Amino acid sequence: MTEGFQFSATDHAMMARALRLAERGAYTTKPNPMVGCVIVRDGEVVGEGFHERAGGPHAEVFALEGGRERAKGATAYVTLEPCSHTGKTGPCADALVAAGVARVVGAMDDPNPKVNGGGYGKLREAGVQVESGLMEQQARELNRGFLSRIERGRPWLRVKLATSLDGRSALASGDSKWISGEPARMDVQHWRARAGALLTGAGTVLVDDPHLTVRLPEGVPFVPPLRVVLDPGLATVARGHIRDGSAPTLYLHAPDAKMPRGIDAQHAHVPVHGGLIDLPAVMALLAERQVNEVQVEAGATLAGAFLAARLVDELLLYVAPVMLGERARPLFEGLHIDEMTERLALDILETRRIGDDVRVLLRPKF
Repeated sequence: MTEGFQFSATDHAMMARALRLAERGAYTTKPNPMVGCVIVRDGEVVGEGFHERAGGPHAEVFALEGGRERAKGATAYVTLEPCSHTGKTGPCADALVAAGVARVVGAMDDPNPKVNGGGYGKLREAGVQVESGLMEQQARELNRGFLSRIERGRPWLRVKLATSLDGRSALASGDSKWISGEPARMDVQHWRARAGALLTGAGTVLVDDPHLTVRLPEGVPFVPPLRVVLDPGLATVARGHIRDGSAPTLYLHAPDAKMPRGIDAQHAHVPVHGGLIDLPAVMALLAERQVNEVQVEAGATLAGAFLAARLVDELLLYVAPVMLGERARPLFEGLHIDEMTERLALDILETRRIGDDVRVLLRPKF
């Protein structure tokens, strides 16, 4: 919270710079949060950095390496509370103290129980002036997946769909290739790259045979997201591009389903009720596996089930200037809305032209 602290225009500018730095780790830091740090002395940036990869140095370490001895007496702007525990790296709070930083401005507290105020506490005990809450909303938005896993015990869930102008996601046959254009399909790759898991259903694997991989320009680093297939009876475990080994794949199935002999695949069982997989249990399992963001790329049935269960945090729609007609499949099935008062309201966060299509980012008002 910003109450009690008076932040200057310079403070805002430097934190905005730190947030932009943090975002550069969107494809590589998972399951860790994205963090940026800028060190300023006498109005001059003397060091900056961001957390590049889980297990690697944190943002503060990179920034201090750039600042070296000039960090003494400086202000450090950090998008997340500096860590106070020893994991794969040492405590960043200790590093800031050792460098002689005089003031630390943080965007938000770290809700991770291993930190959760301990970083700011160490700094204050060492005589460092600590002020927090600057641009907190922007910092939370940046790390919404990490925060969802830590605070709610489940990943942030995004459903991606391509739709015609008349709200159809596939022909009656199930064919959906391709509603959107090539620029939109390339844009999806960036959303895939930031996800910890790409989730689909057995029906989509059987009909569309997707790869569910990330295809970015050569040289762009990313950590391949886990491919997750909801397949109660393990009907797809021996087929399809999803078995190509190019990314880790997890099959989630009913407790009584048996893995076919000779098939070596990562799998786990989840509860099934009335033939339907328990979706909250799926989310809890993925959170245990440290997945921050899940991107669902599936048909109307599974997409509708997640929406009906109120597990959808974000809708990523690519609207193509085409019509598929009344016999084509809807965007979502199973919502069972009979009265206008039952309609599902959404907030439009962003609209953007992508080639011939329009990308719309929405969040349900649950």
